[in-house]
Amino acid sequence: MSSDLLFPACQPRCVRQMAVGDGHILHVEECGPADGFPVVFLHGGPGGGCLPEHRRLFDPAIFRVVFIDQRGAGRSLPSGELEANTTPDLVADLDYVREALGISRWIVFGGSWGSLLALIYAQIYPESVQGLVMHGIFLGPHEEIVAYASGLGELLPRLEQGDPLAAFARRILGEQP
Repeated sequence: MSSDLLFPACQPRCVRQMAVGDGHILHVEECGPADGFPVVFLHGGPGGGCLPEHRRLFDPAIFRVVFIDQRGAGRSLPSGELEANTTPDLVADLDYVREALGISRWIVFGGSWGSLLALIYAQIYPESVQGLVMHGIFLGPHEEIVAYASGLGELLPRLEQGDPLAAFARRILGEQP
C-alpha cells in the first residue's frame, strides 16, 4: 500500500486488559475520539496481534478504532493458550468487548483470519454490525489451510516439508519455544 494512503499513527487513547473468562485476558486498545465512528480491527493469525502500524489505516480524527488481540495472541494472556480458544469463544469475546465499551454498532474490519472471524461475527450478531471491511480473505477450508502451511515450507526443515501442515501443528503445540 502506498504510504500516501496511510494516516499518521495515533497513540492509543485507552489501553486495557479485559478478562473474558476461562482464564483469558484480552489486550484492548482504543484510538481516535471517544465519539468517533466505531470500528473493531481483527488481526490475522495464527498467534498474530495488532501492531502499531495498523493504526495508520484509520483517520484518527474520524474513527474510534478498537484493536483487540484475540485469545492467546499478541499481548493477550495467557500467550499461546489453546484451551477455551475456539471460534465461538473469539466471536463471543468481540461482542463482550463491544458491550463493555458501550458501542451499539460498529464496522468490523478484518484481514486474513480476521476476515473469517468478521464474517462469522456478522452472521451471529447482525444487529451489532454497521458494515464489513475485509482484505486478504481467508475462509478456512482445508485447502486454504494447507496452502497457507505450504507457504511456510522454507521455515521448516527439509525432512518436514512432505506434510507442512502436520509439521506446523507440531511446532505450535510442541514443547520447544
